[in-house]
Amino acid sequence: MKATIITIGDEILIGQIVDTNSGFIAKSLDRIGVEIHEMISISDNKQHILDTFLKLQNAVDLVIITGGLGPTKDDITKKTFCDYFEDELVVNQDVLTHVTQLIEGFYKRTITQINKDQALVPSKCTVLHNQVGTAPGMWMKKENTVFISLPGVPFEMKYLVENEIIPKVVKEYKRPYIIHKTILTYGQGESMVAERIEEWENNLPEFIKLAYLPAPGRVRLRLSARGTDKEKLEAAIEANVNSLDAIIHDIIVGFDDDETIEVVVGRLLKKQLKTIATAESCTGGKIAEVLTSVPGASTYFKGSVVSYATDVKINVLGVSESLIQEHSVVSAEVASAMALRVKQMMQTDYAIATSGNAGPTKDDTDAAVGSVFIALATPNEVIVEEFNFGQPREKVIDRATIKSLEMLQKEILKNVS
Repeated sequence: MKATIITIGDEILIGQIVDTNSGFIAKSLDRIGVEIHEMISISDNKQHILDTFLKLQNAVDLVIITGGLGPTKDDITKKTFCDYFEDELVVNQDVLTHVTQLIEGFYKRTITQINKDQALVPSKCTVLHNQVGTAPGMWMKKENTVFISLPGVPFEMKYLVENEIIPKVVKEYKRPYIIHKTILTYGQGESMVAERIEEWENNLPEFIKLAYLPAPGRVRLRLSARGTDKEKLEAAIEANVNSLDAIIHDIIVGFDDDETIEVVVGRLLKKQLKTIATAESCTGGKIAEVLTSVPGASTYFKGSVVSYATDVKINVLGVSESLIQEHSVVSAEVASAMALRVKQMMQTDYAIATSGNAGPTKDDTDAAVGSVFIALATPNEVIVEEFNFGQPREKVIDRATIKSLEMLQKEILKNVS
């Protein structure tokens, strides 16, 4: 079963807003075995919409459209639906009742004709009830293709997908099973990982596909299996994940999309009842931001000092001015002192410190652009490593952040029983 997702709106095409609806819809459909054929964005132009519908007719099973269902004149999706299906708009009494209750009961204002017009729908459509908004969804079938229209407002779209579309598709269509498993690796680049697992990849069953999803400092390996026998698919995925783990166990840090290194590190710290703080210079608070993005981080993350300027390193962290003068602000010695001082200040078990030159110029340091010292203060020692992450600036910051967490994870794992 194949689906195409269409977003309608000039605001998307000119980059004024970012389309997040398509990703949500795609994930929701994928979970129930619907293959996404393509995702496209088109303009608020009647003929453009009609041409797109005609192109997709009988080429896919589902066409899901978001946008163009509002109360203003530039929202033309309903009228275009009528043209394509040779239909006319009629008042749906259930929608009108809902809109009236929402406007007058919840918003406490008089309903207008524009509000009432939200109840106009093509006479042949199946109305998808929008409990959280005024624009209903519409489900219409022509020959072998179902066209579904949804409002572009994200929370309204999500409600309709979860409560109307997914249950209806599951009930009315027989679909294959699609099983995904994502393995998260850290510390080696895509090409190196590919080289290590080449033989394993070549021996994957035909019904299992492997995708490399690289990002700074990490590579996600996504296994996807498609077929009609769910138990067979799950068993095959598990067997191949186990054989992969035997090959690259040293760089696997978790599974599935939510198992980022900050999640893994946070779980390890929580399990061992350990705490951490950061003292950041070149990373500018990025490590603290990543750590605290995990719900429940307050149980193990104490705080951070963003000592971007040299005088903050001296006056707030208490790093010796003579140490900085002797070794330079970007040095192993200064990074070590920063880690020790924030560990003492915050009274934590671990502390991370970064000092470097993220670029694009050298500014007030002689350190090469891209040079970063990362210090990790553990309960027993201070470990310092020097890196050169190159350019651009964003890459230096991101890679330093990931590498800091890798170092932390490695040390915590030494104490895992």
